[in-house]
Amino acid sequence: MSDATDLFAVDADSPEPPYRQLHGAVVRAVADGRLSPGAKLPTVRGLAAHLGVAANTVASAYRALEADGVIEGRGRAGTFVSLGEDPLDAAARGIAIEAVERLRALGVTGARAEQLLTEAVRGADAG
Repeated sequence: MSDATDLFAVDADSPEPPYRQLHGAVVRAVADGRLSPGAKLPTVRGLAAHLGVAANTVASAYRALEADGVIEGRGRAGTFVSLGEDPLDAAARGIAIEAVERLRALGVTGARAEQLLTEAVRGADAG
C-alpha cells in the first residue's frame, strides 16, 4: 500500500456523520487486510486535508478507533493499527459497537438491541 489516505473517503451526502464514515472505513480496511497490524495511519491534519473535513472530525474517528482497540497512538511516532490485540477481533468489536450506536440512534433500547443482534447472528449462522 503506497498511501493509506487512498483507503478513506467521506460522502458529504451520506446521513452518517463523517467521523463514523471514517471509523467504518478503517475497521473495514483492517478486517479485509488492506491495513495490517502495525500499519501507520495518516496524520490527523494530513487526512483531514485529503478528505476536506475538519481536523476534529478525523481526531474524533481516531479517538473512537483507539477506544475500540483498532488503532493505537504512539506519541510523536504517529498512529498505527493495533499490535496488542488481534486486529480482526478489534475490528469485529468495532462493528458491533457501531451497530449498537446505530440502533440507539433509532431509539432502540439495550435489551431490544441485544435481541435484534442475537437474532441476526442466529439467522446468519443458519443460512
